[in-house]
Amino acid sequence: MLKKAQTKFHFSKIEVHDLIKAWIILSLAFTIYFLGGFELSYSFLIGLGVSFITVGTAFVFHELGHKLLAQHYGCFAEFRAFNGMLWFALIMSFLGIIFAAPGAVMINGPIGTRRNGKISALGPGTNIILAIIFLLIIIFFDNNISDVIGYFGFMVNSLLALFNMLPLPMFDGKKIWQWNKFVYILMMVISIFLMIIQNQIK
Repeated sequence: MLKKAQTKFHFSKIEVHDLIKAWIILSLAFTIYFLGGFELSYSFLIGLGVSFITVGTAFVFHELGHKLLAQHYGCFAEFRAFNGMLWFALIMSFLGIIFAAPGAVMINGPIGTRRNGKISALGPGTNIILAIIFLLIIIFFDNNISDVIGYFGFMVNSLLALFNMLPLPMFDGKKIWQWNKFVYILMMVISIFLMIIQNQIK
């Protein structure tokens, strides 16, 4: 049963377990998807490491953005993994399809439209910041490893930011639009611009 409030920036053992589980399974699913299957080899382990750094941080930091601001407002906020969706993502990756809905931050507390909009904005906002960081890695570092990490980190975070900005029910974009249309338009323009850049550096 959800509590109404908790100490700021608290992580329970269940939450840490769910975050690690989602991080590992998503990283594995994306590695299988990008490499076209599972084969325990040096190349696969390298790919898994890249996914862990890029895909893992994109999804987990997105959820932590929601969580930390909600806790700042005095709400109960903890991530819970969707086990069925995690295994579905892993199975579908073997079929060359990637669909990721690893879980969500469960929030309970005094939030209205304004606070809910800000909490929602910090998810894709975190992905925008991460996308820019990975883009800077591509620009300022010139070696194979940094290029691969930079590109995939930039790609995944750009996609995740734009996807979550869709103004549809259950998406962050809908809540941001209801709170502040200027912020929504600004974040959407930035997300689209990042996607345009991504298409230029393929």
